[in-house]
Amino acid sequence: METVIHPPRDPNTLSNYNNWVSTHITANFDILFEQKRLVGNVVHKLKSITNAESTDIVLDTNHVDIGDVKVNGQPSHWEILPPLEPYGAALKIKLNQGVKLNETVEVDISVKTTEQCTALQWLTPTQTSNKKYPYMFSQCQAIHARSIFPCQDTPDVKSTIDFNITSPLPVIASGLPVRSATAKQQADGKTLYKFHQKLPIPSYLFALASGDISEAAIGPRSVVATSPDKLQECQWELEADTENFMHAIEKIVYPYAWGEYNVLILPPSFPYGGMENPIFTFATPSIISKDRENVDVIAHELAHSWSGNLVTNASWEHFWLNEGWTTYLERRILAAVHGEAYRHFSAIIGWKSLADSVEHFGHDHPFTKLVTDLKGKDPDDAFSSIPYEKGFNFLYHLETLVGKDKFDRFIPHYFTKFKGKSLDSYEFKATILDFFHSDPNVAKLLNDLDWDTWFYAPGLPPKPRFDTSLVDVVYELSRKWQSLPDSSFEPQPSDIQGLAANQIVVFLEQILLLERPLTPKLSKVLGEVYGLAKSENIEVANLYFQVGLRAGDENVYAPTVDLLGRIGRMKFVRPLYRNLQKVNRSLAIETFEKNKDFYHPICRAMVEKDLFGKKEE
Repeated sequence: METVIHPPRDPNTLSNYNNWVSTHITANFDILFEQKRLVGNVVHKLKSITNAESTDIVLDTNHVDIGDVKVNGQPSHWEILPPLEPYGAALKIKLNQGVKLNETVEVDISVKTTEQCTALQWLTPTQTSNKKYPYMFSQCQAIHARSIFPCQDTPDVKSTIDFNITSPLPVIASGLPVRSATAKQQADGKTLYKFHQKLPIPSYLFALASGDISEAAIGPRSVVATSPDKLQECQWELEADTENFMHAIEKIVYPYAWGEYNVLILPPSFPYGGMENPIFTFATPSIISKDRENVDVIAHELAHSWSGNLVTNASWEHFWLNEGWTTYLERRILAAVHGEAYRHFSAIIGWKSLADSVEHFGHDHPFTKLVTDLKGKDPDDAFSSIPYEKGFNFLYHLETLVGKDKFDRFIPHYFTKFKGKSLDSYEFKATILDFFHSDPNVAKLLNDLDWDTWFYAPGLPPKPRFDTSLVDVVYELSRKWQSLPDSSFEPQPSDIQGLAANQIVVFLEQILLLERPLTPKLSKVLGEVYGLAKSENIEVANLYFQVGLRAGDENVYAPTVDLLGRIGRMKFVRPLYRNLQKVNRSLAIETFEKNKDFYHPICRAMVEKDLFGKKEE
């Protein structure tokens, strides 16, 4: 009888993970800063999951140099298959004999990364804050782990990991430091650092960083790690909230599973606000605003410790299961710490971000759907606030539909049922229907819900009725600005006295929404009277620069160019380039050419698409 092998449900991997699953990875790497390479070997423990005897193993690779491959200690025949962009070129390993169901093999692959590696950024000393030492960090989400080592590069497979990393500088990894193996300096001046990740994680959560890194406590089970010259200010920014956030979410879901929750503040070229690498969140220095106003990012990345890291989307087509849930949990944390009105305040900011993304793609664009079709596509191209905010609004709609108390009972059930597993949107739907099937009123509401519209309709979902108590004051202020220059309103510094930075963010978003942009003169007044032109909070400064660019206010050109040379977070970089090129395309291109080596490869590729329509060859 022929065995039926179901096709994998992740279209963005070339691996045959429907035949094999990697259960454990040992990563042995030497960090060579001079060559900008990782050199070493990885050992996969692979289990056969088919009844038919498996004879081929196919792994994802992209621009890696492979030395040799051993299976159970013996040299094995292997080949690199023709590339299939954007997914790289698969590594096919031929076994000498078939392997039966549930039997395991050990595959040892010697590997070097190359200049084309998209997951690693190598920084010269001048690109770091204290300009003393080089720095290296990884960013593997979505499909970049395959450019470090051959692997099953899909969120549908999870492995435990041992890291054995040699470097002349301190190392951070997405595992717990092996305390018994005290880092020992070798004869060549390098040190071996060991980490163990006991909970199975997908390949996109494989993370490494090495550089001039120091640590300081920010809670009883948390440290912040960063450059020594920035350590004190990072510690101050995070120590007031981290443990409070942890207590809040543990009450909503269940106790934290990973042991330590730490934060690595990276150099400014890091392309995201944060990356939820287990044990060590990798975060942008733009959250260090010296006012503790931007630590919501930490609430978000902490929430990923449950949503994404323990319970994972099976493919990037169902990315909302990671990010929608995490945004929902982030706002539940904020409500627990700051009050329910703040949750709605955060959701209102998020709605503006969602509307911007829909506007950017187009209201009928397939990437504005909750469940996307990514066959043949690069998941990075679909990346936006849509899975975060449309996903949040769907979960908030479900909470409102079934009632908050009942939905609160569903949350730990969901995160218990899928703990350590990956799922798709259809399993999520089946789970919530099954959970409430014995409650006839709720069951009817959920069965009558138009699931297909939520999953597959492009564009904006219905807008909820949010509590606007924290934004009414800034809505009123924006209306006064809208009346200019035809009214008697005269802006005064007292207009924004007592407002939090995030309220000023909402105010500036409202100004950006005005059908008639501000005049250059009014833009200058806005920056001078309210002190926005000199704000150290990048969330505020970047929006003020966008207002000025839209107004054609040449006073913001130089500070915009300056900011684009200091930060690589795509949330700021991409809108600023889009707006700058509308008023001065040559300056936008000149600024990009000057800074493109400073940006992470992911950011660089996305800005190239924004400025030139496609990636430059």
